Amino acid sequence: MKKSKLAWLLSLMLVLAMFLAACGGDDDNATPADEPKDKGDDTPETTEPAADEEQVLNLIMGAEIPTMDSALVTDSVGFDLLNNVMEGLYRLNQENVAEPAISDGEPTVSEDGLTYTFKLRDAKWSDGSAVTAQDFEFAWKRAMNPETGSEYGPYMMAGVIKNATAISNGEMDFNELGVKAIDEKTLEVTLEKQIPYFLSLMSFGTFLPQKQEFVEGQGDKYATNSEALIYNGPFTLQEWDGTGLSWKLVKNDQYWDAETVQLTEINYDVVKEAATAVNLYETGEKDRAGLSGELAMQYADNPDLVKEMETTVFYLKFNQERNGKPSPLANVNIREAIAKSFNKEDLVNVVLANGSVAANYLVPQGFAFDESGTDFREVNGDMAVYNAEEAKTAWEKGLAELGVKEVTLEILGGDSDLSKKMDEYLKNQMETNLPGLKITLKEVPFNVRLELDTNQDYDIQVAGWGPDYQDPYTFLSLWITDGGNNQMSFSNEEYDKALEQASNELAMDPSARWTALAKAEKIVVGEEYGIAPLYQRATMQLLKPYVKGVVSHPFGGDYSYKWAYIEGKNQ
Repeated sequence: MKKSKLAWLLSLMLVLAMFLAACGGDDDNATPADEPKDKGDDTPETTEPAADEEQVLNLIMGAEIPTMDSALVTDSVGFDLLNNVMEGLYRLNQENVAEPAISDGEPTVSEDGLTYTFKLRDAKWSDGSAVTAQDFEFAWKRAMNPETGSEYGPYMMAGVIKNATAISNGEMDFNELGVKAIDEKTLEVTLEKQIPYFLSLMSFGTFLPQKQEFVEGQGDKYATNSEALIYNGPFTLQEWDGTGLSWKLVKNDQYWDAETVQLTEINYDVVKEAATAVNLYETGEKDRAGLSGELAMQYADNPDLVKEMETTVFYLKFNQERNGKPSPLANVNIREAIAKSFNKEDLVNVVLANGSVAANYLVPQGFAFDESGTDFREVNGDMAVYNAEEAKTAWEKGLAELGVKEVTLEILGGDSDLSKKMDEYLKNQMETNLPGLKITLKEVPFNVRLELDTNQDYDIQVAGWGPDYQDPYTFLSLWITDGGNNQMSFSNEEYDKALEQASNELAMDPSARWTALAKAEKIVVGEEYGIAPLYQRATMQLLKPYVKGVVSHPFGGDYSYKWAYIEGKNQ
């Protein structure tokens, strides 16, 4: 993954950022059966494969598709696929720079910097109809309609698009959102305030278009299977029944830039067992397979091995209120005890064994840098470090405060092979180091876990987050009181105040803003123990050398296959 130390710009609230379809908590991304980010051959010498090469790519996905509705997607699987079957005003290119896509060039910006006018290129949906400005207006307003139930609509638009904040607060109708189709090919967007990074937002999945006539015609069936969707991106989704373990992407001949697309087909199968995934790779049925644990060690010297550190951090979410009642995790000493009760080094080196590193932090290392090039990680350093003695002391204090001698808690995790091994390890560590603690394990498919998370129906949850933009705020804003992603009843006035200041009066003061963000991280990780960091993910994978041109995005949908092709498979 390419990382650069971006200088802070005094005129920006955030670093000019390219956005990642985030990732709300897909722990199946940690599985060896998933698709780790790779660059393949990002800068191929040629984009013209041999005429006799079959342009078919065969991949593995570590989890089912929860939804393909761009207003509802919150997970990396859905955003990754949307990135390849849909297209917004902008798209991340091969250099990971947001560039005009459906927008026909750069927009016109008003003198006050608040109004952007986009002219749309001649693009079509997969049914042959034109992509229009109305499709963007409808999609964005639908994402802000409370009846839609979008998490990312309010999260991404509030404070950016005019009236989005008031709409989110229930003070204004969603139709008042500052987006308007002037005519079929002209879209006008009015901002709440000057947003220097606004154009980067336009590559984010929530801002994709939707055709009103089609969406309303499908009703409740919209985006629940491949037939209940139309597409305007490089590929179309086919053979997905809404719950199945396999599907395919097929080249979209209606795509405006179809000449660039070389692959004719991408076949996906959901595989959650590590050995099965590697076996499929070895037999030539799949072109990529993730590695961890013993398999990572076994293939350490394989010439097909690709390693990469990511900016995704995994952690335990401590739910302080379940079924309307305070849980034992509402006690800060109980949270501290659990946070310090497991050996993270053994977790990453023995259980995961895929190059991931122990995380004693929320904001990842090698991700955000100040104007002098100093990593944000150097401000707070390590917090909530494994310490069995301190864990036991906090545990005994917490039990006394609760007036109990024993506590039973449930860990909610994924149903993949590696997820189960990790949960078993955590259970053993916690029960061994915290006498009187009993852990039960609930291992479910990813879409089920998303529902349980939304309903706040869990005790401890294994979750993860990949950044939406290159700034610490993308991680820290998760735990704002009553925030859209805070399904664990964490609340701290100082925390909220620090983030409010970082977003407003300190926005133009990089040094003071940095300090406020660091204060917030210390509160949630090192003082209140609202979460317990586990690891910063890295990937080890086997990748066939004939796979060329796959672009891995550090921000944006995980992969783009628009420029990918097969070369040399028959040699």
